[in-house]
Amino acid sequence: MLQSQSNWKFTYKEAIGEGSDLEQQSLSSLTERLLMQRGITSSEEVEKFLHPSLDNLIDPSHLHDIDKAAERVHLAIERGEKILVFGDYDADGVSSTSVLMEALRELHAMCDFYIPNRFTEGYGPNEKAFREAHQSGYQLIITVDNGIAAFEEADLAKELGIDLIITDHHEVQEKLPNAFAIIHPKCSDNYAFKELAGVGVAFKFAERLLGYFPNHLLDLVVIGTIADLVPLVSENRILAYHGLKALTNSKRPGVQALKKICKIDGKVTEEDIGFLIGPRLNAVGRLQDADPAVDLLLTDDPDEAEELASFIQELNQERQKIVSDITKEAEQLVKDESEGNECVIVVAKEGWNEGVLGIVASKLVRTYQKPAIVLSINEEKGHAKGSARSIDAFDLFSNCMQIKDTFIHFGGHAQAAGMTLAKENVTVLRQKLNQMASDSLTDADYKQSLLVDATIKHEELDVNLVKEIEKLAPFGMGNPKPLFHIQSPMKEIRQIGSQQNHLKIMFHEDQHVLDGIGFGMGDVYPFIAPHSIIDAVGELQVNEWNGMKKVQLLLKDLAVSEWQLFDYRGSKRWHNQLSHTSYDTTLAVSFQAYDQHNLPVESNYFSFVDRNIKELNGLTIKELILLDLPTTLEQLDDMLQVTKPERIYACYQVNDSQFFSSVPNREDFKWFYAMLIKRKQFDLKKDTPKLANHKGWKPEKIKFIIDVFSELDFVRIENNTILPNANPSKKDLTESTTYQHKLHQSDIEAKLYYTNYHELKSWMSRNMDEVSSVKEEVSYGL
Repeated sequence: MLQSQSNWKFTYKEAIGEGSDLEQQSLSSLTERLLMQRGITSSEEVEKFLHPSLDNLIDPSHLHDIDKAAERVHLAIERGEKILVFGDYDADGVSSTSVLMEALRELHAMCDFYIPNRFTEGYGPNEKAFREAHQSGYQLIITVDNGIAAFEEADLAKELGIDLIITDHHEVQEKLPNAFAIIHPKCSDNYAFKELAGVGVAFKFAERLLGYFPNHLLDLVVIGTIADLVPLVSENRILAYHGLKALTNSKRPGVQALKKICKIDGKVTEEDIGFLIGPRLNAVGRLQDADPAVDLLLTDDPDEAEELASFIQELNQERQKIVSDITKEAEQLVKDESEGNECVIVVAKEGWNEGVLGIVASKLVRTYQKPAIVLSINEEKGHAKGSARSIDAFDLFSNCMQIKDTFIHFGGHAQAAGMTLAKENVTVLRQKLNQMASDSLTDADYKQSLLVDATIKHEELDVNLVKEIEKLAPFGMGNPKPLFHIQSPMKEIRQIGSQQNHLKIMFHEDQHVLDGIGFGMGDVYPFIAPHSIIDAVGELQVNEWNGMKKVQLLLKDLAVSEWQLFDYRGSKRWHNQLSHTSYDTTLAVSFQAYDQHNLPVESNYFSFVDRNIKELNGLTIKELILLDLPTTLEQLDDMLQVTKPERIYACYQVNDSQFFSSVPNREDFKWFYAMLIKRKQFDLKKDTPKLANHKGWKPEKIKFIIDVFSELDFVRIENNTILPNANPSKKDLTESTTYQHKLHQSDIEAKLYYTNYHELKSWMSRNMDEVSSVKEEVSYGL
């Protein structure tokens, strides 16, 4: 058995009825089900979803204060006033800044941009930056992707005589800043879609300022929209769909240079932004001022673009190493400080780079499946500053707002947040959040949920089906890439990659073969036995190799619903395969004399020679190691019934096989006895080799016959010579204990040692209660 890492939630819908709108779309039944599960049930909805149109975007004028803000910008341009675009240092903030800067430049505005330093200023507007803007003669500041929590700074701007226009998309607090204008979907009752990214809001403002739809900015809009993980539905889907096309064909020097260092050739996908472009733009602001990222997107000079892209690539490589180092330190702190019952991880250390702590927190959430807060301590200021990431069931924003007095600064979303607090409040924060999580979360909440769209069979899979499913792209929040469940026998499993940290599985059923690849899942390898029937969840994709295309399953999770048998019978290096076992849940069993000090694996030990099996009642045994053969089959029956392990390792070490030294038949016994009566004696030393050569018997067989006759009192041994006894009592061979033992041990070996894998597992299965799998909202996992 192998439990999954996640809760699998099957979201199946009923089959499409004849004559339904979806039936008229010439789609496969699987694609129809996927659309239904996304709430798309009519022909009109299907058309809008599969062919997003820019005509369906909402008119920017529905955004509150947008007309007022546009009038103020145009007035500033007429007056020759200086305008400052106040951005943010992440990919959304950088692309937002670039969008508005390009629009203002097109209008010939006197403008520049400012992005606060993550380390010296932190997120959002600040007093020092606003005072410097005033001193530099700026009379209008426009925030992009920030500002909705800038209460003090808005008051300061008014005091300095600066008009402040806020464009943002982050969570709105109980009150609004006292700004000249606030453009925010969630502050606009007449604006139907509330989930625009920061760059989406900036784009809407740019459209209103320019007076026409700026197609040329879509390549920038898509970067922030996808990188910021907003739901890719409604307007975001339209912007992402057309933005990806624009990004693919973009002539912008910065975009071309960025695609070059990311090795993106051809069509750009949402995954290219999420895993290649976004992280590189984010890396700049994580390590230093984010200005070079904006410069890259705005430059018209190809040489400058190449230089900036190379610099950004170097920063990203540096960022990756820093993340790796801090993650290792944070994991060690979790081990050192944890008492095993924390609901929320809070780790803090002096000197950690604040810019990467969000990434580290995300890694901790994936590893421990708990909310995680990672803080860098500044001893000089007495502050702790960092980032938080959460699990689905724990809303960071709402919970932290309940204890907002703990923070100096706080902002974010349900699943991600940034914060600054006094160093002495770190312990307070840990205690309060742990208490809140303890009161509200159940054990099931700590496992990630995977929404499984459909169970598929081998015969359903072909390249055309995968191509059709890809029409549902771009995928992301709100429109996740479909996950599929398959149950199939496994033909082959192996670890791949230079660090053996990835997993390759070949599923095989009837004549159908499906490859599965699990990145970062190499540690699962020792827990899956050959020939197992696997339950797998993953994404379908097309793998092309040497011009051949075939369907592949990108694995997200695995489970095995039945107990597993690992066959190491007779192997001298069986212990090399068991380095993964846990002492607490592993039991090594010997049925005969065994020196446990020579046990080569970390494990509990039980011997039938001097202990009672009742001692094992109530213990949780996941791995059962069978070191040798039982002396009776009943012993093994009892062990399986009491322990009911998830994995059995048959490591039987047999030094003296009874099976191949076959039991002599009655004719062999009769012939030997007749020969002895005729010869009167048999010299063990001299005659055994001669008889073995004459009859083709092994010496062990001759010795066995003599031992049985001696036990039955048919013969006696004097001075290494066998002599027949006169007038022995008539006895059957089965009355000999030696004969019975030989038969019994030969039968045990036949059943447990010399059978093939499937026969051995079948025999054991009859002696165990099978673990059933339930296909509903189940917990599968490791």
